[in-house]
Parts: sequence; C-alpha cells; structure tokens
Amino acid sequence: MLKITNLCKKYKGSEKGVQDINIHVEKGDIYAFIGHNGAGKTTTLKCVTGIHGFDSGEILIDGKDISKQPIACKKSFAYIPDNPDLYEYLTGIQYLNFIADVFEVSAAKRSEMIAKYADEFEITASLGDLISSYSHGMKQKLALISALVHEPKLLILDEPFVGLDPKAAVVLKGAMRDICNNGGAIFFSTHVLDVAEKLCNKVTIIKGGRMIAGGSMSELTKNGDSLEDIFMEVLEGETDQSSRSN
Repeated sequence: MLKITNLCKKYKGSEKGVQDINIHVEKGDIYAFIGHNGAGKTTTLKCVTGIHGFDSGEILIDGKDISKQPIACKKSFAYIPDNPDLYEYLTGIQYLNFIADVFEVSAAKRSEMIAKYADEFEITASLGDLISSYSHGMKQKLALISALVHEPKLLILDEPFVGLDPKAAVVLKGAMRDICNNGGAIFFSTHVLDVAEKLCNKVTIIKGGRMIAGGSMSELTKNGDSLEDIFMEVLEGETDQSSRSN
C-alpha cells in the first residue's frame, strides 16, 4: 500500500531533514510513526504525499511512484495535516461537496458518507455555517470527514487526535479500523503513545531524522515494556538499536 525506500530529504541551509527512511505499510496495517518534535515525522509525511520533493529514495503508493505519477497516487489516499487549512469562506457542506467533486464521488455516495460521519462526529447542525465560525475541534472533524468521504485506500494523518474530544477520538479510531478491515491501510504520526500501542499493529520511532526502532507492536512490547517505556529509552539513547529494529 505504501512503500518508502531509502528516503532522504535535506533542507537547504539546515541540518534538518530525514535520512534512510524505510517503511512498508501493507493492506490492513494501522502504522504509527512516532518521535519528538522536529524528529522528521512531518517532513516524511509531506514527502509521501507529494507536498515536498526529496533528494533520493523512492515512495510507492499502491504500486505507483509519487514522483512520477502524483495524480494517480493522490486519487488513492487522503491526507490530513496537523493543522488543516480549510476554505473558511465556505460552509461546512460546501467544503465537503467540493472535496467530493474533486474525487468524483457520486451524489448518492457522498450524501450517505457525509450524513454518516457528520452524525458520528456530531457536527450535522453546523454544516450550514461558515467554516470561519468553527472551533479548532470542529475544523478538525470537518477535515476528517472530507478525508473519509471518498473512501481512500490509504489514510495519512499527522497528529490526528490533537483537538478531538473523547467521543470524536473513538469515532476516528473506529473509522481507521473500518478502512483496514476493507483492505486499506493507515499511516499516521502521533504523540499519544497509549493510543498508538492499543490501536496499531506496527510502529516506527524516528529521532534526528533517522529511524531508530521499529517493527510489529507485539514484538516491540513482548518483554512487557510499554510503547512509552520504549520511546523514552530510545530518546535517551539507552536502547540497543539492533535488538529493537527489524
């Protein structure tokens, strides 16, 4: 579904970036990408989604190269950044219809999907209001609905639980599982480690632009360590990387 091979990206005039990122997200995976602020998570996600170019490596989405077939790739995934910028002069329903038009979702299907998720995220009554009047949490919910309305094969999320109330977080986790149960996959960054441990079957930890631990969640935590314990160990440089990575 998503294959990142030897990804390297450096910013001009800066040491920041990522180097030698190798990640394979398969159908059915809910894959967590974790690291401290500035570790390279968002840079990686922006390379994956075609927002950033990169210096070397390869990114394949559903077997297609994001550098060579960006439109074909973008038809199969949805991306929600950590701070989604929405068209605030539109109403909620206008924005959702705009996104549905972009992805050529039929009138019947979009009606079904919008009604389902607007009800579950409890913003149905606000869809006729201008987005500029929405709170941060409501904007986050609207962005999530816009990502789900076209039933993407791959859902890419940057800190998706920030700003969500507890019920909305439960709804999102259910939607993520539904995508995977239907043959799709999830790749997301998060700081909410207990959620990642319970929800995800695979994880990669990144530090200073490099992968320092990764693998199946069950393997990483098999000795009784929590994901939080493992994360703190690798940040402090105490983890034997050869025993943590695969």
